[in-house]
Amino acid sequence: MLFKFLGVFFVALAILGAALPVLPTTPFLLVAASCFAKSSPRMHKMLLSNRVFGPLIHDWQMHRSIPKKGKIVAIISILLAISWSCYVLENVYLKILVVALVIGPLFFIVKLPLTEDQKLSSSVK
Repeated sequence: MLFKFLGVFFVALAILGAALPVLPTTPFLLVAASCFAKSSPRMHKMLLSNRVFGPLIHDWQMHRSIPKKGKIVAIISILLAISWSCYVLENVYLKILVVALVIGPLFFIVKLPLTEDQKLSSSVK
């Protein structure tokens, strides 16, 4: 029951993330899918059958991979956020803190493999 509640909670956060630029959407859906996989096969199937997020969740659960477009959008978003933060902040220590906090997630995203479909289509071209 706890996992089902957490899954619904993270879906709600993902919906908020789709509307608010500060909150992410996909990570919350990945956590929700994990919770539903342990608690509610019906709700897990509903997430996987979503035409927008279903393939992303499936690829993450099966291969720990993301599509090329998603990787590019994530990297550009992070770089823009770092740039804007460093521009707005006056204290050099806060700028260093912002960069230090974002370096780990940035490298994580850069190192993630591409979805198999992306690899196949780019090798065919």
